[in-house]
Amino acid sequence: MKKINEIFYSIQGEGGKAGTPAIFVRFSGCNLKCPFCDTTHENGKLMTDDEIAAEIAKYHAELVILTGGEPSLFIDNQLINKIHKLGKIIAIETNGTCKINGGIDYITLSPKFEFTRNAELKIDHCNELKVIFNGKNDMSLYNNINAEKRFLQPCDVGDYEENKKITAQAVEYCLNHPEWRLSLQIHKIIGVR
Repeated sequence: MKKINEIFYSIQGEGGKAGTPAIFVRFSGCNLKCPFCDTTHENGKLMTDDEIAAEIAKYHAELVILTGGEPSLFIDNQLINKIHKLGKIIAIETNGTCKINGGIDYITLSPKFEFTRNAELKIDHCNELKVIFNGKNDMSLYNNINAEKRFLQPCDVGDYEENKKITAQAVEYCLNHPEWRLSLQIHKIIGVR
């Protein structure tokens, strides 16, 4: 049994797959306490792998995104195999503090170094690195992460003026460090989940 916060169908709003229709499997529970987290971890429903797969099968999208919370705390080969048998591509959004089982097709690593100074990354390669940028990040901490793509995502602090300031700083950082690409949360901009 796995505690699932929600399973829903929308578009990926962030990173390299932004705009892609996707089935989101949001797990309840995390090993970090980030102040900007959009998951209520107290909520959730215990589901079997078969129930999760049946819910995923309701949607025609090819991409399944395992998110959370921290999905790597809960996923296993049985669930991965059931999702693959549906003909789906599996992506994960992870903070990187837990090892990822094989079978994941696309890894988005979003380390929270501001909250995990004592936790080492357990992932040595990712398809994309996504840094939640607040204007105060020590960006040198991300230099040695082996990533195919690097995204800087302005942190939504819930204040319009502060968000504008953080976004401007992120744009400036990308212009000065072109190995980084700006990632905006387009799902929030267009008003979908």
